[in-house]
Order: sequence, then structure tokens, then C-alpha cells
Amino acid sequence: MSMHCPGHVRNGFSLIEVLIAVLIFSLGLLGMAALLVVSTQSSHASYLRTQVGFLAEQMVNRMRANPQGVWAGAYDSAAYPVGGTPPACDSAAGCSPQQVAQRDRILWSRQLQQFLPAGASAALQCTQTAAGPAIGASQFAYRPPYAGSCALTISWNETALARGAAPGTQTFAWAFQP
Repeated sequence: MSMHCPGHVRNGFSLIEVLIAVLIFSLGLLGMAALLVVSTQSSHASYLRTQVGFLAEQMVNRMRANPQGVWAGAYDSAAYPVGGTPPACDSAAGCSPQQVAQRDRILWSRQLQQFLPAGASAALQCTQTAAGPAIGASQFAYRPPYAGSCALTISWNETALARGAAPGTQTFAWAFQP
């Protein structure tokens, strides 16, 4: 036969045990929320870097399509984005290599402003190592199309991953031969 004391009945958890469980659960949720914020910021930084690579490749492809404009230095600029209206060429006369380069620079500048944060900038400088062909010459008259190298630099501001830290300026630099 067991003895039962009428004053000591256990009916579930005490209030202190419940409060400790809620505290531990709350700390876990705060940790998960902080992890989600850092994950989102890292994902956005990765997105921006992908866009920068895409934009750089787009400009290089535009330059490869217009070697005479590259020879003439029409793509060189220390301060992208550039403004203005793309030249309107008619179907009868077409565009000159300089007009194509101007159009490429303006359209690429618009993409730079659209896909990157405000304040993004770029610089493009090509250096010739050999004398180029005359501007009117056929592009098949010389190999390779450009006997020199170009340097493209794109800079943008990324949000800081640490709380209270200033946004960091990121720079993408690419040396290539169009």
C-alpha cells in the first residue's frame, strides 16, 4: 500500500520551467532571424557581382562587334555612366564606327545604372601596342582586330554585412583584348 500526501500533488510544469523554455526558444528564434538577415545580404551581394560580370561581358562583346571603334578610341572613358541620346542612324547610311561606339556607351551606361546600386561607376581604357588600320579599312584587313589591351573597372557600393558598419565599395577589374 502506498502513502499519498494530500499537500504534495504534481500537476505538470512549474511556472519557472515554462519561462526558461520560452526564453531558450526566443533566443533560438532571434538567432534564426539574424541568420536570415545575413543570408539575404549575402545573396544580394552575390546578385550584384553576377550583374557586374554580365555587364562587363556585354561591353566587351559590344567592343568586339565594332573593332574600328575600338581602334579609334571611341569606347575609352574614365567616367561611365555617360548620358545623352543614342545617335539615330537611318537604314540607308547606317552608323559610323564612332556612332556605334557612342550608342553602345550610352546604352551600356543605362544598364549600369539600372542593374547596379546608385552611384555605380566604370572606367574603360584601351592601349594600342601597334599602329591601327585606317578608319575606313575593312575589318578583315588586319589580324587580330585590336593589337593592344583594354582595362575595364566597375565600382559599386555594397551594403555592409555587419551591423553599424559602413557600406563597402567593391571593384571589379578586368584586363582583356577585344
